[in-house]
Amino acid sequence: MTISTQILSLVKEPERLENRLAEIPPEPGVYFMRDAGDRIIYIGKSRKLRLRVRSYFRDGYNKSERIATMVKLVTEIEFIVTDTEAEALALEANLIKQHQPYFNVLLKDDKKYPYLCITWSEDYPRIFITRKRQFGKEKDKFYGPYTDAGLLREILRICKRIFPQRQRPQPLFKDRPCLNFDLGRCPGVCQQMISPEEYRKIVQKIAMVFQGRTQELIDILTQQMNAAAENLNFESAARIRDQISGLKSLTADQKVSLPDDTVSRDAIALAADEQHACIQLFQIRAGQLVGRLAFVADAHAEPGAILQRALEEHYQTADSVEIPTEILVQHDLPDVEILGDVLTQRKGKKVTILTPLRQTKAELIEMVERNAQYELQRMQKFGDRNHQAMQDLAAILDLPDVPHRIEGYDISHIQGSNAVASQVVFIDGLPAKQHYRHYKIKNPTVTAGHSDDFASLAEVIQRRFRKYGEDQQLTRLGNLDWPDLIMIDGGKGQLSSVIAVLQEMNLLEDLRVVSLAKQREEIFLPGESKPLTTDAEQPGVQLLRRLRDEAHRFAVSFHRQQRSDKLKRSRLDEIPGLGHHRQKLLLGHFRSVDYIRQATTTQLAEVAGIGPRLAQEIYDYFHPA
Repeated sequence: MTISTQILSLVKEPERLENRLAEIPPEPGVYFMRDAGDRIIYIGKSRKLRLRVRSYFRDGYNKSERIATMVKLVTEIEFIVTDTEAEALALEANLIKQHQPYFNVLLKDDKKYPYLCITWSEDYPRIFITRKRQFGKEKDKFYGPYTDAGLLREILRICKRIFPQRQRPQPLFKDRPCLNFDLGRCPGVCQQMISPEEYRKIVQKIAMVFQGRTQELIDILTQQMNAAAENLNFESAARIRDQISGLKSLTADQKVSLPDDTVSRDAIALAADEQHACIQLFQIRAGQLVGRLAFVADAHAEPGAILQRALEEHYQTADSVEIPTEILVQHDLPDVEILGDVLTQRKGKKVTILTPLRQTKAELIEMVERNAQYELQRMQKFGDRNHQAMQDLAAILDLPDVPHRIEGYDISHIQGSNAVASQVVFIDGLPAKQHYRHYKIKNPTVTAGHSDDFASLAEVIQRRFRKYGEDQQLTRLGNLDWPDLIMIDGGKGQLSSVIAVLQEMNLLEDLRVVSLAKQREEIFLPGESKPLTTDAEQPGVQLLRRLRDEAHRFAVSFHRQQRSDKLKRSRLDEIPGLGHHRQKLLLGHFRSVDYIRQATTTQLAEVAGIGPRLAQEIYDYFHPA
């Protein structure tokens, strides 16, 4: 007799559903919906958990098609009770980032929108533009994402001209500052000619610009200028006057017409098609547009839910001074009370969230929506071109369907030394960097002075598909990491070496492999002596070129990193008692040997595994008596 172990959804077991709902308390917290595979498919929050969760299973409840589909899949409900709505909001955001539930609104990490980062975790904070938002250190602050990368760079350039700050990532000289110090553009951070406390005050002024507090900063500097003039310190007054002039140039043409330009407000709106939602958030302070941020999300949720998720994500790490007193939204938010109360509590002042219907505020929302529509049109045009390229590639290679996952491989070394390989992945024609991989070549015959790209590629392909060769049943299970196409950077020789190893693994019939030669952009197929007849400028070939160039870039960057780490370790190897593991800990904490050299014994001892005695030996090595 066969016993079924299939778990039924809760809607098909009314008694179990009712018992589960009765166990949920009427308190604030976060709830989880799980499916038959024990996967978390939805995470939500509520002031009263029992009422919110029960509403999903109520017959008369007006559910969207997406939510109705989700409810049919729910087999288990879990919850976490919190003390306040603020805790529920923060917990929900963190859990969504961790589990990425299918039915939640997930904002995409779109690399075309840059952030500004200030590393407050360091004694001398750095300021730089990045397209990769990381939350490794709690104190570091990210502003953005900004829609106009050129404008962001220009603002940062002006800020560097107005306020003296560190101009170089690493010291240029060992025992003296560079020319930037003599020009007054840097306060001598590399030689610690300014204290961390004083330098942080300078950086705080720059942060105020990106917090939308430019006018507040101008008022503070004006008071300082007047005080300096009264004390007959005219040189200092003139310097502050120039700073004020530079700050005013930043906001000269950014006036927004609103009836009350003393109120700080944000306005958010979106434009969506069947696939994507482009969200724009305008930051208006004292009647001036000080920031225009952008977010991208999948469009499978209600517009209000998408806007709510974008606002929660944006304000989660915002300082209280960055939260406006008024937020204008295009659509009603599903949990507007919780968000409003949390922001009011954090700001210490009433924060109002409105959906304006007429007059000037409604016109402002319309303007934000128009800008979101322009971004959506740009995304649609790019998507159309990308789909055309994939269709063309499928036609060139006679593929049965448009390739979903394409993998590219390349080798990088200098005459065999530090040989590495890269695996890059394009999903639907776009880079999927979360799937990229590095390989260190292990072949003992590949050494300094002796390279073998053919053997190196064969090794990498063998390591990549080893698990499928050992269990070929895996190839028929529709694995998400199974490629529709593999591209090798090289010509017939490189392709032949890969084909040989796939034949040994009995995988050649299941994989489509091609190579792309650099010189004439020629595509080679297995068993063919001549390349395909193609035009180097046709969309499908250009897609392969982008994949090849990305594989080359990724391989070269990893090779350089390996060489750099080797050079760094060669210096640290000279310090007694500092083994390879502790070297990695030091470099992971300080990022470079130059910063290790600048560190004090106290700072060195803070690193895990580095005690006071070893910290003193490291310090003495870099500072001989």
